[in-house]
Amino acid sequence: MPSPIPVTRLLPRDIYPSLDVGTCSSPLTKHPRCGSTLQVPARRLHGRVASRLWSSVIHWKELRSVQPVGSGGFGSVYKAEYLGETVALKRVKKCAKNKLASRQSFWAELNAAHLRHRNIARVIAATTCVPADFGDESSIGTILMEFVGSRNLQQIIYGCAEALGEDRWLRYSADIVHGLRFLHSNSVVHLDIKPANVLVSGEDVCKIVDFGCSLKLDRGCEVSAVGPHLSHVGGTYTHRAPELLKGEGVSPKADIFSFGITLWQLITREQPYTGDRQHVLYAVVAHNLRPSVQDHPAFQSEQGRLCRTLLNRCWSGEARCRPSAQELLPHLEQLRSQT
Repeated sequence: MPSPIPVTRLLPRDIYPSLDVGTCSSPLTKHPRCGSTLQVPARRLHGRVASRLWSSVIHWKELRSVQPVGSGGFGSVYKAEYLGETVALKRVKKCAKNKLASRQSFWAELNAAHLRHRNIARVIAATTCVPADFGDESSIGTILMEFVGSRNLQQIIYGCAEALGEDRWLRYSADIVHGLRFLHSNSVVHLDIKPANVLVSGEDVCKIVDFGCSLKLDRGCEVSAVGPHLSHVGGTYTHRAPELLKGEGVSPKADIFSFGITLWQLITREQPYTGDRQHVLYAVVAHNLRPSVQDHPAFQSEQGRLCRTLLNRCWSGEARCRPSAQELLPHLEQLRSQT
């Protein structure tokens, strides 16, 4: 079945004009029963997967030492060796309740596949064609990515006793914003920024992952958050911008709202909301509900007041009033100078 997402939202402009999708289930996969399609060559340089290339073919016989790392509603993640490099293998599973959204989520994972940045997890290869001995009837496709590490910000914020001092959470915040600035400059919006979707490497560098809700926008344009081709647009309700909750236009400013909630979590190490999900959703839109900053002890110092001002801008109910990722960076530098 053809991909429900337009090819222009999945691939850079220098690739898709020559693409012949044919009858394949994916614009990125070649298989004897699928017809013609795009091929992006894979290479091996000095025993490592080339850092600036990704492939629509996975050489399954080159996979070694596949070990499970975790699983969730999206599918399963494994750690493995591939062409001499440690990688993460992500198997995206089919959702029985919403098969269209499952397919869209898989293709959305590739919106940033052609991008290379220090704060974005690199895609190495992706395909929907899986050999029987590697396959799973519930799987839509498989993605190979760089192996960043086994820790994410959610675990660091809530799951460990180690200190999360000002210098550290400011550095993590800057990493996220640098990644967002690069994504937005390439017309990609993530739409599910939250601590669980930010991995922390062994070098203590944050990398944005999980692009299953992302969109590739035409430059300077917004896209409606509703419609048959965007049924996968979701994200986590605690971090979702009010305009998305109302079904209005998608823009990079939606990621800034989500970053604001994430920054608050880094500062306070608390949960942003309590209570029933539907109550929170209604209150965010109708009553401008946001995590507490007014009376919270973390926001009473001079630096805390600067943080409070920045947060109020990031999670403004009006997308146009939020700063861009580019505009956020000097504010974070100012906060860092206060430490």
